[in-house]
Amino acid sequence: MQMGEPLPIDFIWFDLGNTLLHREREKLFAELLEKAGEKRSLGDIDQAYHAIDKQFMREFPGRLGRPAEEFMPHYFNLLCRYLRISGDMISLLNRWMELWKTVENPWLPYPVVPGVLEQLALRGKRLGVISNWDRSAKPILERCGLLDKFEVVVISSEEGVAKPDERIFRIALERAGIEGDCCLYVGDNYYDDSIGAMSVGMKSLIVNRFGTFGVEELSGQRLIVDVSAILPYLDEGGS
Repeated sequence: MQMGEPLPIDFIWFDLGNTLLHREREKLFAELLEKAGEKRSLGDIDQAYHAIDKQFMREFPGRLGRPAEEFMPHYFNLLCRYLRISGDMISLLNRWMELWKTVENPWLPYPVVPGVLEQLALRGKRLGVISNWDRSAKPILERCGLLDKFEVVVISSEEGVAKPDERIFRIALERAGIEGDCCLYVGDNYYDDSIGAMSVGMKSLIVNRFGTFGVEELSGQRLIVDVSAILPYLDEGGS
């Protein structure tokens, strides 16, 4: 390796929600709206959720990681306003919260995830998780058949510190026995994920399923549609 050349990526870290795992909230919400006489297309609902997720990440850092009861009234109001839904918002929100409680397994892996993790392992890449999550994270990963794919799993609720604080990234690096400049972090929240990862020297990719929509303010950040794009990124040299 020439002096000054970037080090190869040996370890890839992942966020969980909306990176490896997702909820089928859009379909359930579409069914609720139709019953309420406020029918919207699944595509419009998907885009609305994406827009409000990104708005919260940008304007209300950390709030999405709190219990739903603390942020959902504000989130739900913005979501309905985006979709131009009228009527009794309080009643609709209560029905939504009750309906969501009936979902048995709310978090599922994206279809591409198992294959991508397998391909990365076959390439000799070490894999880990750094996530702002409650203590359900590891049981969810185990239920999804993913827990044993990761060498190190670092969860904010277990460590008492959350992204973007560089301390949670340093905890992960110490447990993996590796330096940040040999790592790539993949997440969906620039303000938690990229900023935190860069503070310890990691490269970063941000998952944004709608191209630049919702993150138009970002400049110079590499965006990907889903985690399958990690493979060509590595083929390009990871820069």
